[in-house]
Amino acid sequence: MKSWVSRPQPELPGTLTELSVYDSVAQERQPLLPESREASLYVCGITPYDATHLGHAATYVAFDLLGRAWRDAGVCVQYVQNVTDVDDPLLERAERDGTDWRVLAQEQTQLFREDMAALSVTPPQHYIGAVESIDRVASAVAKLLAEGTAYKVQDAETGATDIYFDVRAAGADTQAHPEQPGAWSLGSVSGLDEAQMLPLFAERGGDPERAGKRHSLDPLLWRGARPGEPSWPGGALGEGRPGWHIECTVIARQFLAAPLTVQGGGADLIFPHHEMGAGHAWALDHTPLARHYLHSGMVGLDGEKMSKSRGNLVLVSALREQGADPAAIRLAILSQHYRSDWSWHDRLLAEAQLRLERWREALDRAPEGSAKPLLAAVRQALGADLDAPAALEAVDRWAAEAHDHPARPGNPDGELVRDTVDALLGVRL
Repeated sequence: MKSWVSRPQPELPGTLTELSVYDSVAQERQPLLPESREASLYVCGITPYDATHLGHAATYVAFDLLGRAWRDAGVCVQYVQNVTDVDDPLLERAERDGTDWRVLAQEQTQLFREDMAALSVTPPQHYIGAVESIDRVASAVAKLLAEGTAYKVQDAETGATDIYFDVRAAGADTQAHPEQPGAWSLGSVSGLDEAQMLPLFAERGGDPERAGKRHSLDPLLWRGARPGEPSWPGGALGEGRPGWHIECTVIARQFLAAPLTVQGGGADLIFPHHEMGAGHAWALDHTPLARHYLHSGMVGLDGEKMSKSRGNLVLVSALREQGADPAAIRLAILSQHYRSDWSWHDRLLAEAQLRLERWREALDRAPEGSAKPLLAAVRQALGADLDAPAALEAVDRWAAEAHDHPARPGNPDGELVRDTVDALLGVRL
């Protein structure tokens, strides 16, 4: 699947030398500058039935910051993102709207690409759809089935054969490999107990009440073909389509060496998506899926959670159509710490536009010798858990000082400030 195109990151003097980021599993900040100067990043992508709301945008801007910090430190970054271009919500929306699910997926994926390019989000090297990964998913599920960490459940109404992941069997298998660090068992990623997991599992795409399952929390690996639903040959599995979690595990394993450096996504993906994805990876080859798990906070609208199910979405494309400067949209997102839960208000965009104008006006007035200290301050802020709000405040202070100086169009300090804000924050002045 085609990715999108973005501007190259300007080169800056010096490098970022320290970076620590909050690991959701360890529940503490940990160093994240690999000695090898090579890093891999997998960020879970959209299900393209309604792209791109500000919750999506905040997540991809957050991990774009990580990629920019890594590259500024001289790290070679391999970045992969998926597109869940066949799944129940997509099929339901297509049926509701009377459109072909494939057309809907293509349209919304293209809109997502346009939004990401507008927001200056660096594209992944590999942008992979679930549909183009079906053969690999089927092979992985067949392996789990053969090794006893998956099992079949027949649908009473249609006779279709579904395949589920056995969380108990996969967790018990860790005991047979004590020499392998990072062994998985249920709860290893989320830190939740089963009582906490059950309501989340039901809320986030699971089916805890499904008859025939060995455990309520066993997730679907392969959905057998049903009348009226898309399906593909699955070899020994029979016709069907992938479950949600196995899709990401297989795509990550295909393109990134195991374990990958960072698995990223919104905080609502910690359970069950990242929990189960890690379980699938462990069951497949007894190697952890990732060394680190990073998660962005949830975005609300006027104090309520923003979600497709609630229908209270603020779409990036709609803001752009209304004339909002994409750089201001990005600045509004960056004004909130990536791990914080926050709520969108129209005033955030208005404040961001004013900030952007102040920065742009200050460039020609940059005091001599002011750019390098600002560059150091922005690097220091990003190195401390990607603290974009602190970086923005540093630029604000610089701009306030600059406004008291006479204009010097094209001065070197102004150019370095422009490159600093572009390279490290992704904001074009």
